[in-house]
Amino acid sequence: MKEAASKQIESILKDYHWMMNSIKILRDSLKDAGEGLTAQYGDESAMPKAQGTTSDPVYKENVRREKRFKKIAQYEEKVQVIQDRMYVIKDDREFEVLHWLLEGKSYKWIGLHMGLSERHVRRIRDSIIVQMSQMSNLSKTS
Repeated sequence: MKEAASKQIESILKDYHWMMNSIKILRDSLKDAGEGLTAQYGDESAMPKAQGTTSDPVYKENVRREKRFKKIAQYEEKVQVIQDRMYVIKDDREFEVLHWLLEGKSYKWIGLHMGLSERHVRRIRDSIIVQMSQMSNLSKTS
């Protein structure tokens, strides 16, 4: 059980940066979805509306966008796992490594920035994962 939580947190840490970028981009691209497609006032509002069928391109676009909304929700759920557990990291060095990992920086870049070896950065990352996964297990047993 602990190993599964650790693997999940490790995977999310690795993917956090691109998931956040995807959430922002997808939200922006879907912000105006569907606006102006159906008249709400005047003569046009009294006219019959097209019925969506599987061959209807508007219906297909709606289905495609719905899938994207679901994907955004999945990314948000994963990102929330990390955000909910960040408070358990108390050590300044660990917090700094976590910050740069979430920004998508490489172990080499973090090591150069902080004056640490890549191996040491990985050990700090492992410590962060352990702390976050223990917090995860405590909340499930409580």
